[in-house]
Amino acid sequence: MHSTDRPRRLRRDGVRSLVSETELRATDLVAPVFVDATTDERVPIESMPGHERVPVDDAVARVEEVLETGVEAIILFGIPESKDAEGSRAWAENGVVQRATRAITAETDATVITDVCLCEYTDHGHCGVLEPDAREDPTLTVDNDATLDLLARTAVSQAEAGADMVAPSSMTDGMVGAIRTALDDAGFEDVAIMSYAAKYESAFYGPFRDAADGAPAFGDRRHYQMDPANGREALREVRLDVEQGADVLMVKPGLPYLDVVSAVRREFDRPVAAYNVSGEYAMLHAAAEKGWLDLDAVATESLLALKRAGADMIVTYFAEDVAPNC
Repeated sequence: MHSTDRPRRLRRDGVRSLVSETELRATDLVAPVFVDATTDERVPIESMPGHERVPVDDAVARVEEVLETGVEAIILFGIPESKDAEGSRAWAENGVVQRATRAITAETDATVITDVCLCEYTDHGHCGVLEPDAREDPTLTVDNDATLDLLARTAVSQAEAGADMVAPSSMTDGMVGAIRTALDDAGFEDVAIMSYAAKYESAFYGPFRDAADGAPAFGDRRHYQMDPANGREALREVRLDVEQGADVLMVKPGLPYLDVVSAVRREFDRPVAAYNVSGEYAMLHAAAEKGWLDLDAVATESLLALKRAGADMIVTYFAEDVAPNC
């Protein structure tokens, strides 16, 4: 071979790092934290090795553990002490996320992002108010417009508690606009919105539903979460959220939708987030436990892939494991 074009020259030790195109930093990562109002002690999440639900009184200690690894941001999910048809504990002043947010912002320097959804708070497990007869009629699920006010109330209550950013995840049409208006009217113009702008009805969410106690009591979420077959539709969804004032655009899940992450990065001048979801985390752990994969290596490679595709920030259960080596 006499070609002068030899890419391997740039893979030599010493040169390789100089030409590396993608960098993963601890400050790119967001660590999920589950706060449980029904327990007085930490409860391991069996399907997500290494993760726990923590009581409200332990939320600060849990976040301090995250900060020690170099990760600076967390996203809070709550398990309330009670549930009802509307999910009213989601916007309660003394709700689980509100209490945890006040404590964390008072005692740590963490950037606090709060999940804005109702599925963890409703007794039926869907992400909003049900349409009449939805339990009996499989063509019905969530009443979109009736849900908007409840999401807005939830976001405002979280901002009042001190959230730096709110993250609506219900895929309710118009949710970003409703939340932006409510936040601004309440004097929280500086609170950012990270919208789950392209959230798919994915089979990779199973362990999270175990962690957050948010599985639907009947049916599924196909009528409001996106069809995994659709890519172009994601750009339409994201564009609507941009027009309504979204500050950060989330794609969920991450790894099976790298094409969508890349497309959103190309099309929109907004920070892009990707959610490296519970199923992605659990399957790598399962393979590593069998001795089939090196867990640290595949976790880092997975997050690098999300960065390479265009994600500026990554919500991941691997945050604390990967951050010290970034």
